[in-house]
Amino acid sequence: MNRFEPNLRIPGPTSLPDAVREAGAHQMVNHRGPEFATLQNGIIERLKKFYKTGNDVLIVTAAGTGGLESAIVSFLSPGDKVLGITIGAFGDRFAKIATVYGADVTKLAFDWGKAAEIAKVREALAAGGPWKAVLMTQNETSTAVTNPIQELAAAVKTVAPDALIIVDAISGLGAVPFETDAWGLDVVVSGSQKAWMVAPGLSFVSVSPRAWEAAAVAKMPKFYFDLAAHKTSAEAGQTPWTPAVAVMFQLDAALTLMEQEGLDDIWKRHAAVGAAVRAGLTTLGFKLLADPAHASDTVTGAWIPDDLDWKAFNGKLRKLGLIVAGGQGALKGRIFRIGHLGHVTVPAILNAMAVLEQTLIELGRPVKPGAAVEAAQVAALKTLGLAQ
Repeated sequence: MNRFEPNLRIPGPTSLPDAVREAGAHQMVNHRGPEFATLQNGIIERLKKFYKTGNDVLIVTAAGTGGLESAIVSFLSPGDKVLGITIGAFGDRFAKIATVYGADVTKLAFDWGKAAEIAKVREALAAGGPWKAVLMTQNETSTAVTNPIQELAAAVKTVAPDALIIVDAISGLGAVPFETDAWGLDVVVSGSQKAWMVAPGLSFVSVSPRAWEAAAVAKMPKFYFDLAAHKTSAEAGQTPWTPAVAVMFQLDAALTLMEQEGLDDIWKRHAAVGAAVRAGLTTLGFKLLADPAHASDTVTGAWIPDDLDWKAFNGKLRKLGLIVAGGQGALKGRIFRIGHLGHVTVPAILNAMAVLEQTLIELGRPVKPGAAVEAAQVAALKTLGLAQ
């Protein structure tokens, strides 16, 4: 067993800052008492600043998928026409949740590694309808692609203005530029275990006034994930069900760290580490999965060469303390992914590149020592405006 803390480079759960880990050890408080009400009320107001919204933000004790399910059941009815824009495994999952609950879902799928094409979205919207909702994914971790949400939302508003815009922003919000209100988004879901630098267990959902109007007539079955119940409880400083109190303490600490850094600098940091990973992997000879125009700054996917044994490669990485993720769905065994979101710095990425170099050299591949590290550092410095 490696006695050193590993460099956890998966797209979630992400590693936790020391202050966040320590906050998780806080003694429990009465979740129906004033201490918890103060904690939750403060967190909600702080989340709104990162969401860039004046809308309600609710906290649901669940993984991100639970947040997505709450968005489906709280605002839709069986038979509602829904357009599910999908660019990967998580877009497929979002559409499947709506289908399971009885929505009439039309899935508009794009090739994995590509972003949604605005023209094709417009065509699909015009060809069908009337649409009750459009589902879209901000950042698809299975393919390492970030969708142009602002442009997609504008297309929906132009072609199908009555449709609710419901966004899975689980792996991007808090790491890359996002504007809930300015882009006119009705429902936005995020999750604690990603850019927020917190353990799994919480999802956050912002809700616009017109989404609440839809909730008043929505007829999908719901109980635990009823966001109207969460809103009523939140107004009293509580939650409808027992909350993940320890994770709430962690979130409070994480938001303090994020506020100290500032949202603009958080976005810059993620842009720098994203550029570093892409440059380093390319220098090592890997072909990247994502369309460069829409490459994610929170996760990067790379094709595994036919002559590189994935199990041997991954095993050596793990022994050297670098933990990466494999592919999902149709890409299982064909790609590997490096997560770079949340508690991540350029030095952590340079360490990852050094480990990748050493591993490939040990496997007899033609790699120049230090080349990937240098390329990654140069790319990061250029992104930060510190090098030509």
